[in-house]
Amino acid sequence: MTHDLSPKDLVETFLRTIMIPDPVAARAYVSPDLRIRFTGGREMKDPSECSAFNASRYAWVKKKFEQTDVVEGATPQDAIVYNIGTLYGAWPDGTLFEGNRYVDRYVVQGGLIVQMDVWNDSAEWMLVRAGLAVL
Repeated sequence: MTHDLSPKDLVETFLRTIMIPDPVAARAYVSPDLRIRFTGGREMKDPSECSAFNASRYAWVKKKFEQTDVVEGATPQDAIVYNIGTLYGAWPDGTLFEGNRYVDRYVVQGGLIVQMDVWNDSAEWMLVRAGLAVL
């Protein structure tokens, strides 16, 4: 199923849905051939894998959008979209956090997300929490 949403609205709607988390509903915004690369080069193919990974890393986590940029030359059906902001939530021990930077890059083709790349500072923050690094 394709959508009449703009690439920006498609990405933001997908993100709001996956943050519920509702990976089943999030599938409506992605291609069956979705390619996902998470921080550290983790390869995934389905929104449910993103939700499972986040559940293993955080008690809960959400994104605070700062901006969503569509790369020049995009069309409503084919675009590259960047969503930038910060993560907030709680670590598995319940300790709250906020201000954890992230950048997501999406490729939209035919009105669906076909590729998603995710980068954030969580690994660095986890090293600090383990006493292995300082910020």
